[in-house]
Amino acid sequence: MLGFEVLARDGAARAGRLTTAHGMIETPVFMPVGTAATVKAMTPEGVAATGARILLGNTYHLMLRPGAERVAALGGLHRFMNWPHAILTDSGGFQVMSLAKLRTISEDGVAFRSHIDGSKHLLTPERSIDVQRLLGADITMAFDECTPFPAGREAVEVSMELSMRWAERSRRAFIERPGHRIFGIVQGGVHEDLRERSAKRLTTIGFDGYAIGGLAIGEGQATTFAMTEATVPFLPEDRPRYLMGVGKPADLIGAVKRGVDMFDCVLPTRSGRTAQAFTRGGTLNMRNARHADDLAPLDPECRCPACTGFSRAYLHHLVKAGEILAAMLLTAHNLTYYADLMAAMREAIMAGRLAEFEAP
Repeated sequence: MLGFEVLARDGAARAGRLTTAHGMIETPVFMPVGTAATVKAMTPEGVAATGARILLGNTYHLMLRPGAERVAALGGLHRFMNWPHAILTDSGGFQVMSLAKLRTISEDGVAFRSHIDGSKHLLTPERSIDVQRLLGADITMAFDECTPFPAGREAVEVSMELSMRWAERSRRAFIERPGHRIFGIVQGGVHEDLRERSAKRLTTIGFDGYAIGGLAIGEGQATTFAMTEATVPFLPEDRPRYLMGVGKPADLIGAVKRGVDMFDCVLPTRSGRTAQAFTRGGTLNMRNARHADDLAPLDPECRCPACTGFSRAYLHHLVKAGEILAAMLLTAHNLTYYADLMAAMREAIMAGRLAEFEAP
């Protein structure tokens, strides 16, 4: 069974343990993004070596290519991508809004054309949940509409109410299996009362965990934190809380201090492919010429392959030469940094000293 246990509290922050069909995850946790059944520039073994025990896949991308039914016939997503640990699948709602072409939203769902080949599709709450079942996700996300930002209050309210009706249908469509659970997604834009209403509606429906969605899309960190603070008090204490699409190290720390347990973001992997490294001394641009003769590692306290085996000078050379190894090493480093950051926050919560914790 998927269960969640809070082991320690420090202010609003929690250290916990989340149990799934594919293992136990310590929270707060950062989930690497493996949108199309792969974490870019990483092997599954390499992802696990960073400390990750859960990653994110995506319904929209996988239903279009290679197809959910095909993945199921090939043994499910875990076997398909050789990842023995937990997987959370995003419902596809955000990608339908951001990537799909000629989309039409109705009470039924979203009709759209694929951004890959123009083929026609209809993604309903029921189809989204079924795709995630076919993939074999440990954690399924309810189908929702990610309200664009900025948007007027009336449009945000209409969108949120539609997402709540879709949440009810998603919950009904979900088939209970040992170790597999479904999370609801709070919407409401930048309006505290709409966030409260959405959170209360979802808890009435009853989910195994609750995500805070529709943020980190341009509203700024202060607003993201304000909406998180407005939402968390209305979510059950005994269920995990997931802030979707966040973010930079300072975002993670601030959200953990506000009671969030789970995160995902493309930032560490995308940064790894664009020569940016997160370190305990701050962010580095490895294209910068100042690294060309530097024999020091990226981060002397880091345990990753880039830091234990190579100099800044070598990594700079790989970047300038356009070598694939640059993306591989920098991505491994960034994911290790994020995993270690979360582990350090867990330790700080257990020791009651998270208030002292700051991003470099």
